[in-house]
Amino acid sequence: MVKWTEEERRIVREVWEKVDIDEIGEQLWARALIVYPWIERYFGTFGDIFTTTAILNNSKLAALGKIVLRGLDTAVKNMDNIKPTCASLSRLHYEKIQVDPDNFRLLAECITISMACKLKAELNPQVQATWQKFLSAVVEAMNSQYK
Repeated sequence: MVKWTEEERRIVREVWEKVDIDEIGEQLWARALIVYPWIERYFGTFGDIFTTTAILNNSKLAALGKIVLRGLDTAVKNMDNIKPTCASLSRLHYEKIQVDPDNFRLLAECITISMACKLKAELNPQVQATWQKFLSAVVEAMNSQYK
């Protein structure tokens, strides 16, 4: 279990309040698939995702990005219980989707980069360190079924 100071809780909440789930959600999987194209194997039912243009215009990817960020919203609201909060998602990704667990870390990087593009100077080193601690806790929770 991760220990959070009140300052860290405040920072995570303040960062998250600035996130537009619709805006960043639409960009999330596009960024992930363009930067890490080998993850396309998990998206066989998403239609054409073989060019940058196709990825950027894929409504299924945009919708999935919003779903991921809504899940992250739940984690923000349950910072003291991230592992139990993510348990069913971890099981789903392990048992049904069979995602390589390293992809959770890659997606967390994409989330941070998308947020940095939006927040710019507001994501200073202290804020980033706290945000990374939070995302690391989420990644660890998502990896819990793999152990």
